[in-house]
Amino acid sequence: MNAINDFDDALSTIACHAGSLQSAEFENSDPIFVTSSFSFENAAQAAARFSGNEPGNVYSRFTNPTVRTFEQRLAALEGGECAVGTASGMSAIMTLCLGVLAAGDHVVCSYSVFGSTINLFKNILANFSIEFTFVDLIDLEAWKGAVRPNTKLFFLETPSNPLTEVADIGALSALAHESDSLLVVDNCFCTPILQRPLSHGADIVIHSATKYLDGQGRCVGGAIVAPEAMVEEKLIPVMRSGGASMSPFNAWVFLKGLETLSIRIQQHCRAAGTVAAWLEEQDQIKRVYYPGLANHPQHDLASRQQNGYGGVVAFEVDGDRDRAWRVIDSLRLFSITGNLGDTRSIVTHPATTTHSRVSAEDRARSGIGDDLIRLSIGLEEPEDLLADLAQALSS
Repeated sequence: MNAINDFDDALSTIACHAGSLQSAEFENSDPIFVTSSFSFENAAQAAARFSGNEPGNVYSRFTNPTVRTFEQRLAALEGGECAVGTASGMSAIMTLCLGVLAAGDHVVCSYSVFGSTINLFKNILANFSIEFTFVDLIDLEAWKGAVRPNTKLFFLETPSNPLTEVADIGALSALAHESDSLLVVDNCFCTPILQRPLSHGADIVIHSATKYLDGQGRCVGGAIVAPEAMVEEKLIPVMRSGGASMSPFNAWVFLKGLETLSIRIQQHCRAAGTVAAWLEEQDQIKRVYYPGLANHPQHDLASRQQNGYGGVVAFEVDGDRDRAWRVIDSLRLFSITGNLGDTRSIVTHPATTTHSRVSAEDRARSGIGDDLIRLSIGLEEPEDLLADLAQALSS
């Protein structure tokens, strides 16, 4: 990474060069080290590597050069010290919690997070005597009131999924640190191109690399960006024994995704802004959720905290679930899937897919109704997307 230290603010340069290795073959593209294990010069070296007394590769479950390159590059993009690549975004959250929490600890979490995150907290980790309190993302008093003597983590997504609410990272950081808690920000929607939570006071950043970091819907993976001491002392031990590891092939795909991340994100933002503004003018639409719209409740905050407004747009149709489904089924360019951040535009009905395992009460509290549709705007020509949406709404 030393070769790019003079370019710390040039994210496009970092995305192409940080952490790169070059073998004796002098390849110009990052190599894939597809090996399960690594050999040693002698038994003494093997013992030293396994014990941690000598640095070097041991076993690809927790040491692999391709995964390490991805980790170093993402950490550099986020402005962090260190990163851990994981098998998925959800395994990143699980690895973090297993590494830094213990029975009896308490977490304050926003209601407005991915449905699987709520289920992990409420239905799995709660079985290990970890306590969770869920609050309104943008209600600072609710966060403050939820703090207990045993609170260890604040966890949130900003912008939120799927309603694109924007949290004040700096204010929540100050509140978390008053209670000696860590602030964890899921940066999936923005990526470091649009938002660097660590620079606003967050302690840890979570990623689902499956989304924009890959950018083409090819591989599943996740990552944790955290202080080096935490990674080495708390997270790597969980990875080493728990095995929620990123594969070398997936890490290589994500490396290729990072190289084009900046230009892709710029196009996602431009197209999403066009789509959101058009949706706002349609009589069949009750409400549009996009931070780039002037009437978004946190538009000013998003303008200060982010470098753009992202590629996710949500809206409520004038009707019920059947009406929402008819609109979804009538779209031709949008793929019906639960992913986001792809080159191809995606349409999702959150209430019956990504948040279907969340209780109806929790969905209602989060504002996820049967009339809500989420769009992930891809890299197609915006005018073609507008034409597709127009025919779907009129149908």
